[in-house]
Amino acid sequence: MQYLPFSSDGHVARWTPWDLAEGDDAENPPTEELTITWENEAWTASGIVGREQVHYILRISPTWHVRQFLLFRDMDDPDLWLGTDGHGRWGEMNGAHRPELDGCIDLDLPCTPFTNSLPIRRLPLLVGHTADITVAHLDVETLDIQPDHQRYTRIDTHRWRFERLSTGWNQEFDVDEHGLVRDYPTLFRRTT
Repeated sequence: MQYLPFSSDGHVARWTPWDLAEGDDAENPPTEELTITWENEAWTASGIVGREQVHYILRISPTWHVRQFLLFRDMDDPDLWLGTDGHGRWGEMNGAHRPELDGCIDLDLPCTPFTNSLPIRRLPLLVGHTADITVAHLDVETLDIQPDHQRYTRIDTHRWRFERLSTGWNQEFDVDEHGLVRDYPTLFRRTT
């Protein structure tokens, strides 16, 4: 089953942390607001994550392959700006090749559930099928990026299992009709 396309007018999704941390305002919890828009024959996903105080932008092809990634923390200019050729070769926008990321197909930001939706929307998996992928796993605090081997298993039409193969950590979650993660138990709770 394919997921529904996003409207060309855009789509907005919001998440809060699963458990509010000490010091979080329960009335106004830190949220992530994700906006997906269609521009110049590609998708732009722009997420503002309150708890980590970051803003990320992903340019995504019509077939849901990452093209560019920008991360803003506390400056007007991006702290990190990466591009990929769509075949697992990454580089910085200044032209510097990032050979340690060769073979990475997607980008994984642990501060958002959205990056789990990239392979879910792209992989043509039937219920019961599994795919192993290599992603560029980014620590938004230190900007350290390492290849990470992950497994996605489609359990049901809208239910998936995600596994980090290096640690054995796994989690099941549901996605909506667009393939966006709903609640991600222990980490994120969808608010819209």
